[in-house]
Amino acid sequence: MVAMSTFRPKYITFDCYGTLTNFDMAGAARRVYGERLSPEAMASFVEAFRGYRLDEVLGPWKPFLEVVQNSIERSCKRIGIQFKPEDAQLIYDEVPSWGPHPDVPAGLSRVAKEIPLVILSNSMNSLIMSNVEKLGAPFHTVITAEEVGAYKPLMKGFEYMLDKLGCGPEDITHVSSSFRYDLMTAYDLGIKSKVWVNRGHEPANPFYEYTEIKDIGGLAAAVGLEPVREVA
Repeated sequence: MVAMSTFRPKYITFDCYGTLTNFDMAGAARRVYGERLSPEAMASFVEAFRGYRLDEVLGPWKPFLEVVQNSIERSCKRIGIQFKPEDAQLIYDEVPSWGPHPDVPAGLSRVAKEIPLVILSNSMNSLIMSNVEKLGAPFHTVITAEEVGAYKPLMKGFEYMLDKLGCGPEDITHVSSSFRYDLMTAYDLGIKSKVWVNRGHEPANPFYEYTEIKDIGGLAAAVGLEPVREVA
């Protein structure tokens, strides 16, 4: 059982893709490659694609299309199939069409009236607003990796966000479904108030000192807007 925090932040900051938006890269890969690969090979492709996307964002900033293309090309090489740039383009072009997880609009609306909401996303300026507009709540600030010149999990984006908001690590609650991209970095930067949305992407890791919620419906209690409760 994990007790909900009663800390009320100046801002609630979010990862967007995966946490709020149903970021369906695996589904997009299956839609493009599913007829060419056996189920076993398709599963291996999806896992390789996931890992290579993380590796691709750890170096110097490049457009997100290049992140996707390079990750797909490396995955194709690993699985042993031909890479075609137009396949990567098809996957990339799906991104603006993706909407929120079902719990997100109502969950966000319960907190947006009380605390300003901020997004820090590994996205492009030309992509992100299509996804944000589908979330069903107003956002005070939306910051992309393109604006920062760096992708998470690098620290630069978080530092840029804090500077832009004019606050410190002690003033915010950061919300993400990912340790690798967000919560480990938030921990290292001294952001004490962290919320992990357990969407099944990664296993729990209590070392990083977070409040766990099963969906955004639990966020209001996590930031002190509703009575403290517990989740299994």
